[in-house]
Amino acid sequence: MKSARRDCAPGLVSARVLPLIRGAMPEPLIIALDGPAASGKGTLARAIARHYALAYLDTGSLYRAVAYLLLREGADPSDEKAAAAAARAFSLETIDNTGIRSREVGAAASVVAAHPAVRQALLEFQRDFARRPPGGAKGAVLDGRDIGTVVCPDATVKFFVVASPQVRAGRRFRELEAAKPGLTQADVLADLMERDARDAARADAPMAQAEDAELLDTTHLTIEAAFAAARRVIDGVIRRCES
Repeated sequence: MKSARRDCAPGLVSARVLPLIRGAMPEPLIIALDGPAASGKGTLARAIARHYALAYLDTGSLYRAVAYLLLREGADPSDEKAAAAAARAFSLETIDNTGIRSREVGAAASVVAAHPAVRQALLEFQRDFARRPPGGAKGAVLDGRDIGTVVCPDATVKFFVVASPQVRAGRRFRELEAAKPGLTQADVLADLMERDARDAARADAPMAQAEDAELLDTTHLTIEAAFAAARRVIDGVIRRCES
């Protein structure tokens, strides 16, 4: 894992971490994970949230929910006006719908996420979740593609999670093959590569590693090993800055 942060010294930490130097954790504690689809960031984010008793938000599910609503109504995901209207109308209950996890919705979500009007409509929702975590949690874990760069640029700890395209395609194929008998791993790889290019090239909030994010490559890691690596970073920040 390549480290891009966090020595507990002025000039090397974000504004949110500076209070740690004075011996107090910022409230709320915000942990941001970004990276491409099937890199393992969602599984890792949920494990971190459970371990530290933090609220968890899969921000990609917000865009999937918008895409799901559009497809359900027969609308075109490339129609920014319709997509923005769906973004303003969706509810958290939509996120719980299993239909948002289909391959078609995933592809449409990447199209929807490229619309500036949609991103703006969902931005405050994400920021409010981070600032005021539900359920009385002391902080929040958010995963997505622009959390550390746009949504929560002052997150306490940031990770950029990656894996090789072939490994990611294998992971996603295993998730989808039971529901899609004719699907091939080559199909999934092509979808992921197309989505990566679209996410990285969009003009508004492209997927990118924040300068102060830890790079975590999960290509050859189990989830347990990836979680252990993330814990070392998080615990190290807390330990150094509270001492």
